Amino acid sequence: MTHTVLQLLRDRKRQGSTPGHREDDARLVLLIEGGSSRGAYSSGMTVPIERLGLLPMFDAVYGSSAGALNAAWLLCGRAESTMHAWWDPVVMGTTISLRRALRLRPVVDTKFLVHTVYTEIMPMGFQQILDNPVEFHPIATDARTGQAVDLHPRLRDQADIQAALRASTAMPILAGEPVEFDGRSLVDAGLSEAIPVRTALAQGATHILALRTRRANETSTPPSLGERLLASRWFARNAPGALQPWLRGDLIRAEEERLLASHPATLQIRPPLGSARIGRTERRPHLLRAAVEAGRQAAMAELAGCVEEPLPGSPR
Repeated sequence: MTHTVLQLLRDRKRQGSTPGHREDDARLVLLIEGGSSRGAYSSGMTVPIERLGLLPMFDAVYGSSAGALNAAWLLCGRAESTMHAWWDPVVMGTTISLRRALRLRPVVDTKFLVHTVYTEIMPMGFQQILDNPVEFHPIATDARTGQAVDLHPRLRDQADIQAALRASTAMPILAGEPVEFDGRSLVDAGLSEAIPVRTALAQGATHILALRTRRANETSTPPSLGERLLASRWFARNAPGALQPWLRGDLIRAEEERLLASHPATLQIRPPLGSARIGRTERRPHLLRAAVEAGRQAAMAELAGCVEEPLPGSPR
C-alpha cells in the first residue's frame, strides 16, 4: 500500500478518474461519523470535498446516523447549499423539541426531517444519489440482533433512501420506535457502528478518509445507572438485541478508534481542540453554526493541497 490518502486523492484528481475507470486498484472510502447534533461538524467537513471536486475520487461513502444525512447531501451535490439547515431555527426547532417528551412524543422527529424538510423545504436530490457512481452506504442497527446493517443493497428508489435515512438516525427513546425497512426493524447506527469502519474494511477498503464529530481529546462514557434503568425497558419492548451494544458503547467506540489508528492508510479530520462539545439535542444556532464552520475549516486545511490551485478561502 504505497499511497497515502492525500496522495491517492491528488493522483486520482490529476488523472480525472471516476468510479469504474481507475488507474489503480485501491478502494478509497469516505466515512462520516454520527452523533445527532454533532453532525454539524461533519456537515462543514463535507463542504471542501464538494467545493474541491473530490467526491468522484472516492469509491464509496459510508454514513452513520447524522453522518448518513450529511453523506446524502454530499452525494447529491448540495452539501454547501444546505449546510445552513444545521443552524436554521425553524428546521432544528421543529426537528428537535424537548417539549414533545411531555406529550410522550419523540423528541427528535426524523419523519418530519426526511419527509417534509427533505422534500418540501430543502428538496434532496434522491435520484442524483441513486445515479451517483460513488456508492452510498447508510448504516443502521438491527433491533433484533444488535448487528450493524449496511443498507446500500436495499436502495432502489426515493422511498428506500428516505427509509434508510430514518433508520440510520432512529435514536432509542429520543426518536421513537424503530423503523421498519425491507422486513427488518432498525434503530440508530450509532449503537453498533458510530464510525462505519468495520463495515468498510470488511468490504475491501484500502484507504480511508474519516470525518469525525468528536475531538481527539473527547471520550464517550458508559451510561449511568438511571439511564440504564430507563433504557432497558425501552429496549426490551422495541429493540431487545440492541441493548447490549448500547451498554457496551464505550468499548465499541474504543475498538473503532483502534481500527482507525492502526490502519496504514487512514486520514482522520476532527473538530479542532477547544471547539465546543455539542450535545445530541443541541439546537442553539450560534453553537451549531460555529461547529459547521469549524468543521469546514478543519477539512479545508487538510484537503486544499489536493488541487492544483487553492480555492478562495483555503489556506496557502
